[in-house]
Amino acid sequence: MAAPGSASGPGTANETGAGGLHPRDRSVSGTSSPSTAATSPLAGGVVTGGPWRRFSLRRPLAALIFQRLGLSIGLLLAVSIMIFGGVEALPGDFATTYLGQSATPQAVENIRKDLGLDRPVTERYLSWLGGALTGDFGTSWASKNSVSEQIGKRLGNSLFLAAFAAAISVPLAIALGMIAVQFRNRLPDRIINVVSLAAISLPEFFVGYLLILFFGVKFGIATFPSTVYDGMAFTDRLSAIALPTATLVLVVLAHMMRMTRAAILNVMSSPYVETAELKGLGAFRIIARHAAPNAVAPVVNVVALNLAYLVVGVVVVEVVFVYPGMGQYMVDAVTVRDMPVVQACGLIFAAFYIFLNMAADIIAILANPRLRHPR
Repeated sequence: MAAPGSASGPGTANETGAGGLHPRDRSVSGTSSPSTAATSPLAGGVVTGGPWRRFSLRRPLAALIFQRLGLSIGLLLAVSIMIFGGVEALPGDFATTYLGQSATPQAVENIRKDLGLDRPVTERYLSWLGGALTGDFGTSWASKNSVSEQIGKRLGNSLFLAAFAAAISVPLAIALGMIAVQFRNRLPDRIINVVSLAAISLPEFFVGYLLILFFGVKFGIATFPSTVYDGMAFTDRLSAIALPTATLVLVVLAHMMRMTRAAILNVMSSPYVETAELKGLGAFRIIARHAAPNAVAPVVNVVALNLAYLVVGVVVVEVVFVYPGMGQYMVDAVTVRDMPVVQACGLIFAAFYIFLNMAADIIAILANPRLRHPR
């Protein structure tokens, strides 16, 4: 017979550990299991693990920033492989296009040898990537000019156009989003929503042609085509880019405004906003001083995406307005199979898109401490 108070049965040995302590009692008695001690990030006040884990535990914000930077560089490397491989897979051949259909096989072979197209693909990719890392994108096959020099001029024009479009669209989108929140479900909010939906529905080339028709042809108050050149006066440049800037603003304004409105409305249901309302603060002051700063993270993300579009998505707009930027340069290069130019433009566009998104992630992490400690 078992003694009173003693446990009997097959489960007794499993529920009682060494030394007669139940597993739940080990934490009380100060004895920890080996697995717990091995996985604990801190052992006796000293951070365990590798150098990166110790750094991430001591500097979580810096670790997150370095992670975003590493991911962006890795993604850009993968994109460079895709760009080079995609260009290699395009149908047609520059030598045949350059010499014409009546070219002899020997002449085509000589051109390919002069351009280095007879080398293995891997060797050509590594050579191109090494040059790109140093800012040397090679020589244009069509014009025999330095691709880097040509891109320097064209990229400056594209950034000039994108900068003015951003300077107008970003503040205007944020202001319209705040106004829509202040007058939500009323006439101003509905008008802004209808106009923004109409702007989103229209493609940029259609908007561009409408602006050319009315302001360039019928009324004659805008410059077309939008030609700029070195030494051009600043006021003349502004006049030349008026129509393409207006097109880009109309295309990106609606998206940024709607996302700003949605982000601020999401914050407006927070308890601290209700407290501010109970204190008697005005509606616009509550939105501007309390709601908008806490909606920075989603707003910054959508602004970064649209800024990337202003640089990357100008291809159609530049072609419509005959603007001498990166987009026009890339389209001309595709027409004549000038692959060094196509590869360089594609890589630069990808770099802008990736690193603007990386900057948005970092700004969101700095603005919202909750993002520094993901679950």
